[in-house]
Amino acid sequence: MNRLPILFDEITLLITHYNRSSSLERLLLSFEKLKIRFHAVVVSDDYSNDDHLKKLDLLKERFNLKIIQADKNRGLANNINKGQRMVSSPFTLYVQEDFVPNPEFAERLTDGLALMEEDVEIDLVRFYSHHKHPYLNPLIKGFYEMKFHILRRGFKQFWCYSDTPHLRRSNFLQKFGDYPEGLGSDKAEFKMAISFLQNKGKAIIHEDFRNIFIHENTISEPSQVSRKGFRKYIQSTDFPLLKYLRTIYRNIKFRLKYLFNPRLISINPKANNQ
Repeated sequence: MNRLPILFDEITLLITHYNRSSSLERLLLSFEKLKIRFHAVVVSDDYSNDDHLKKLDLLKERFNLKIIQADKNRGLANNINKGQRMVSSPFTLYVQEDFVPNPEFAERLTDGLALMEEDVEIDLVRFYSHHKHPYLNPLIKGFYEMKFHILRRGFKQFWCYSDTPHLRRSNFLQKFGDYPEGLGSDKAEFKMAISFLQNKGKAIIHEDFRNIFIHENTISEPSQVSRKGFRKYIQSTDFPLLKYLRTIYRNIKFRLKYLFNPRLISINPKANNQ
């Protein structure tokens, strides 16, 4: 059965891009195959090289993209900030270029948008996660509210926000602050996750969070995030003692950051007037 095109006129698709134009094309083609259309498609580029910029020009014509370029490489946080400021619709679907939606995504997006329109307190609808959130309250249509309380056990509850694919209100920067620039992508994401909790953000996630999107890095266009040496080993090892110490460290660190770190503040007037 051929699916009719679906226009999400309330949503702008925001994609961050850096030197992975083939992955970007794959993502755009996947939305086209699913017959999903948006109010606009904004691609925020972080100073890709000439070969990828040439490909971006071709994709711009093919998919009617709005390309936001950079004068130098400034990192993922800046790339998200400058892209978000160009969004004029009430909602933003944020997806990095190395993700691909599965066929059920259209239904999940429709349901997630309906929940956000019904409940103005919902700031974020997540469609992907690397792990199951430990404290979930059931809603409807397979969605759960992600709950947080500083006195509860576990550090995974701190990740109500993540840079993985999600639908959010376009005044996100106004409520939670600009992404902190000049840091590595992991640190910037963590600071935003803390700010989300400090500012009482409300996030929901679908129970099928491992299958709505595929996270796929090709050999020709691998991940641009590199973790090296001892830090990489500590983050990935399953050695029991180190894993236990890592868990204790994160439980203490995350709580201290939540309690004592200054909240992120949006300093861009455009962000505050969305």
